[in-house]
Amino acid sequence: MIKKRKIPTRRCVVTNEMKPKKELIRIVRNKEGEVFVDPTGKKNGRGAYLSKDIAVIDQAEKTNVLNKHLNATVDAAIFTELRELVAGANDEK
Repeated sequence: MIKKRKIPTRRCVVTNEMKPKKELIRIVRNKEGEVFVDPTGKKNGRGAYLSKDIAVIDQAEKTNVLNKHLNATVDAAIFTELRELVAGANDEK
């Protein structure tokens, strides 16, 4: 009998959907209060996950949902970086 590995899932803070970790982007606030995109998903700090979808990123920017989840002010540059990351991921498909 082959044992299947459990796929870690996380919840998108905008859509509230549970998805495999690989299908989400992690945004982190570290102890110094810096907010940044964590493509590896392994950096230390408080994390929030977003679906790899431009519409979801736009929604997150409009509703300031990341500010609430991370208890920090998320810079507009973060959303630009997220959009570039998603656009790059879509180009590879």
